[in-house]
Amino acid sequence: MVTSLLLLFGASFLAATILPFYSEILLFALLRNGGDPLLLVLVATLGNTLGAVVNWWLGLYLLHFKDRRWFYFKPSQIEKAQAWFQHYGIWSLLFAWMPVGGDALTLIAGIMKVRLTVFLVLVGLGKTVRYVFVMMVEDWVPS
Repeated sequence: MVTSLLLLFGASFLAATILPFYSEILLFALLRNGGDPLLLVLVATLGNTLGAVVNWWLGLYLLHFKDRRWFYFKPSQIEKAQAWFQHYGIWSLLFAWMPVGGDALTLIAGIMKVRLTVFLVLVGLGKTVRYVFVMMVEDWVPS
């Protein structure tokens, strides 16, 4: 069981970074195999939230390199992202769980220097709801 929990933590962590990875499938499989639902949701949420902190941290330090030749983002892209975040605010972090755009939100939160405590609460809450939803779907889907 410890190996399964470590795999779930790792998959959840990677899924929150910019790498294309999906932890819901592993969570679903572990639930199907009789794993403790609350423990599995807790581990998945913790891994996914900590993975999002990596994006926040990258965003926090990203702008230090904006004048470098190899810098990936154009100034117009950064301005657009910052304007969007200023318009929708920190509450948009509740949607950091979304497969498309969620990782960008956490990166933008770092760029916008959102306090880590606020970030953790909002992102953690959204990600918890997602994994609880996976747990509920597993109950609904016939074996």
